[in-house]
Amino acid sequence: MRWWALAAVTLGTFMTYLDNNVANVALPTIQRDLGLTISGLEWITSSYILVFAGLMLAGGRLADLFGARRLFLSGLAVFTLSSLAAGLSTGAGVLIAARAAQGVGAALLTPTALSLLAQIFPDPAERGRAVGIWSSAGALSMALGPVTGGFISENLHWGWIYLINVPIGVATFGLAFWAVRPAFSRVRHSLDVPGLVASAVALFALTYALIEGSSAGWTSPEILAAFGIAGLGAASFLLIESRAAEPMIDLSLFRARVFSGGLATMGVWSFGVFGIYFFSALWLQNVLGFSPTEAGASFVPMALVMAVMAMLSQRISATFGVGRTVALGLALMGVAIYMLSGVGASGTYGDVLPWFLLYGLGGGMLVSLTAVILNGMPAGRSGIASGVLNVSREVFGLLGITVLGAILSARQSASHQPPLIAFLDAYQFTLVVAAVIVLLGIPVALVTLRARRAPEQQPSRDLPAPAPVG
Repeated sequence: MRWWALAAVTLGTFMTYLDNNVANVALPTIQRDLGLTISGLEWITSSYILVFAGLMLAGGRLADLFGARRLFLSGLAVFTLSSLAAGLSTGAGVLIAARAAQGVGAALLTPTALSLLAQIFPDPAERGRAVGIWSSAGALSMALGPVTGGFISENLHWGWIYLINVPIGVATFGLAFWAVRPAFSRVRHSLDVPGLVASAVALFALTYALIEGSSAGWTSPEILAAFGIAGLGAASFLLIESRAAEPMIDLSLFRARVFSGGLATMGVWSFGVFGIYFFSALWLQNVLGFSPTEAGASFVPMALVMAVMAMLSQRISATFGVGRTVALGLALMGVAIYMLSGVGASGTYGDVLPWFLLYGLGGGMLVSLTAVILNGMPAGRSGIASGVLNVSREVFGLLGITVLGAILSARQSASHQPPLIAFLDAYQFTLVVAAVIVLLGIPVALVTLRARRAPEQQPSRDLPAPAPVG
């Protein structure tokens, strides 16, 4: 029964991961069918990530209030029904709204997964194997998602990239309802509604300003107002969290060097991964002339290399040190992004593949960073740190799409060249900017993730040192 429950939890998580990876390759097809601009495509992707990131911590709190099993099933139902709405949508507005509803479902079911696994597998050894199986869902979605999305958009209507979630969701719901037992205990907390509202306002206003700034004008009243509201919302959020009895985010976590530095480094990784996946799908099809299936398949070697390196990253970190390993990974990613910017309109897959592989090699080396950050936390705080880490990954990914999208749109709008050439020039320029941002993470990793001195080397008047990093 326990392993059937694990299958249900893993399938639910896999479905939310697969959704984004499937959709990216189908974006050019959706763009042509619905007559969308780049900003329209950004909203299709960003609406999901925006709601997902904004409500993820609230989802964890709701699980404390109502039970992890109940919230997992509720999130699964919302995600499945909204996937049906997205697949049947005929206009951009309905599709964006359905994607936002998918984000609600994902925010409800994703934070409950690890909580359910802890309940289902009380034995630490079994739980470790279960978490390993559950974690593989992310790597599998990165490999299967793009090629599946490409095949569907080329041979079927693009709506099927969302409709495939419906039978998976129904089957997973039935399996979870049968196999996952109700929570053994519930912990009741307040929901921190003021913090939730402030963070949601800040994220939405910033996303709106970055996506619509190019078309509305960066100095237009509405965009300046949006940036102002975003800043006010962020300041309000920090004030609320510093005074709340049970805050959504414990700000004292950021005093830990490993946590704050690791969070920034992981943010740079997410910024690069989300942004590159989004815009490279457009570039491969609209500029290099790849079919959707070919474009999707081109990401598979990158994902496989990233998955293999993820399994080896702990061993590499133990040999060379966490800071050096992460810095090397960022360096490889930055070089790969920069070299991709040099591939012109006549480029072939042979010109692209080496840099995709190098990118996957570097990206996989940063996967162990999650465990490093959590292991550096004091006892009893890894759960809170994990929630913050998951939210920050999505937020930085959202920024990767919106910030790079704003740069690309502004560069393309200022060009007087034909549309295809203007897009290529803007894309190449955006890649250079992305490469610089990723490379800026190297000194951060080297400084913040360096090994701590052993306790015996510290003066006796110092407090006991936390657990060593790595």
